[in-house]
Amino acid sequence: MPCFDRLVLFDLDGTLIDRQSAFSDAVVALCSSHGFGNDIEQWLLTELADRANAVDFARLREAFALNEPASQLWEEYVDRIAASVTCRPAVLEGLARLRTEEWTIGIATNGASDIQRAKIAATGLDDLIDGVTVSGDLEIRKPDPRLFQLAVTRCGRNLADGGWMIGDNPAGDIGGGQQAGLHTIWLRGHLWPDDLPFPHHTVDDVTDAIAILLNEAE
Repeated sequence: MPCFDRLVLFDLDGTLIDRQSAFSDAVVALCSSHGFGNDIEQWLLTELADRANAVDFARLREAFALNEPASQLWEEYVDRIAASVTCRPAVLEGLARLRTEEWTIGIATNGASDIQRAKIAATGLDDLIDGVTVSGDLEIRKPDPRLFQLAVTRCGRNLADGGWMIGDNPAGDIGGGQQAGLHTIWLRGHLWPDDLPFPHHTVDDVTDAIAILLNEAE
């Protein structure tokens, strides 16, 4: 693989980090600290299962007539999920190996800017990447190719030079990456849509994807 192709974008939740366990811990801790009952806890676990934004806590406050400001609850949730989220040492080591091999590494993720960047900082990922693009930065979401374009630009690279996208969401990560002209590696988990072209590689773990990149670059 030519050196100019050594560019890779990673999804964040479900790819580099395990959002689900951190999400559950954050919700339980938030409810416990405020003395919220099981009804509020279950509402949060249901409504925020896929993603969370500040507006969700405005809906929560209205639904349960809470006294706490929505902005305060959102900020507490961001802090708690950042404190709970982890990135496995094997993943961090793999990213460090990519950097040693002169790869440019970016993160392209959907979500609210403040919470996604809090996760990246808390896990130490920010020390291993060259650029971050979050859908909340400009109100476009994967699979929109513009998000991938911005992610590559923020890494100081040119999308026309090619590269890779690695993620767990078939349409958002793989379909979007393909539309942007990137090679793709899919982490199994979601059902694969019948109408979506297959990725270049399919793996069970992000460390397997990193190994593919390192092997193909040799």
